[in-house]
Amino acid sequence: MKRFLLGASIAFAFGAAQAADIVDTAKSAGSFNTLVTAVQAAGLVDTLKGPGPFTVFAPTDEAFAKIPPEKLNALLKDKAALTKVLTYHVVPGKVMAADVKPGAVKTVEGSPLKVSVNGGKVMVNNAHVAKTDIAADNGVIHVIDTVVMPN
Repeated sequence: MKRFLLGASIAFAFGAAQAADIVDTAKSAGSFNTLVTAVQAAGLVDTLKGPGPFTVFAPTDEAFAKIPPEKLNALLKDKAALTKVLTYHVVPGKVMAADVKPGAVKTVEGSPLKVSVNGGKVMVNNAHVAKTDIAADNGVIHVIDTVVMPN
């Protein structure tokens, strides 16, 4: 019995020490509830839990609140449109803030995001990057204050 308990304790301690994937990192942050709901509605959870690596420009709940409720509800019910919007926030690879360069960056959706620096502040299209380099075991999250829409 003691061996079993010791083994379980070691396994638990090891499991707790592992980093979380993009989805679990977003969930635990507490400020991406709408994003997590949208990822679930679009069926992208398994993808963003996959090996990646991914760079996600993650809109906060406040960013989603800027979208009129009727438009947000319609988007959440339209899986194809929702997938297009969400994958527009994802760039292949792990791009840390120090590696970000101004210019066009191709997204998983296929359209480019425009990254710019204005007065020392980084912008992605019309969204301000509020926080950078939230590490996950399969990529990185950069927090943005506005949901960006593909053309």
